[in-house]
Amino acid sequence: MVSVAIFDYGAGNIFSLKNSLEKVGATVSVITDFDKPNNFSGIFLPGVGNFDPAMVSISKSTTSFLDFVKETPVFGICLGMEMFFKQSQEGIEKGLNVIDGEVISLPNSLKVPHMGWNDLQIKEPGVILNGVKNGSWVYFVHSFRAKPDSESVITAESDYGIKVPAVVEKDNFYGTQFHPEKSGDVGKIMLKNFLDVCKK
Repeated sequence: MVSVAIFDYGAGNIFSLKNSLEKVGATVSVITDFDKPNNFSGIFLPGVGNFDPAMVSISKSTTSFLDFVKETPVFGICLGMEMFFKQSQEGIEKGLNVIDGEVISLPNSLKVPHMGWNDLQIKEPGVILNGVKNGSWVYFVHSFRAKPDSESVITAESDYGIKVPAVVEKDNFYGTQFHPEKSGDVGKIMLKNFLDVCKK
């Protein structure tokens, strides 16, 4: 069993993510600070909440999040992925800045939030997408999109009238704009892939 932690911003229900991880063989703890030793093989930043409250919540511990995780694999989902960047148009707080770039609003010309199933256009194999077929469908709920300075971190996109970075990977940070825990068997493959990284 792989021991992972979900960081709870206090913003909403994270039961579906916990449940999905347990179904693919993980032991899951829910944590609210980083002041105890990191005995986990992986950390999840879930896709619930708003940027500023989430960044305030992740910054309140004596130990900084980046010092806590060090080389531990981190999986950011939706908002969790957006926190990897320098800043977001959703708020004024600084992001974790582990990936150069920012998070910007989806254009008003589109239906916002983008909610529902869209297919993935795989650009690079990546770790999270191992075994996932190009054109696979995943479930999105978001009003913002990542805009990395370098496209090299994007392993998959989705077309919503505009190209949306759907999967990003850099070093020990892995992110999806969509919700793998709500994306059926395809999402299950991605969660398993991340757990395989955590086992190494």
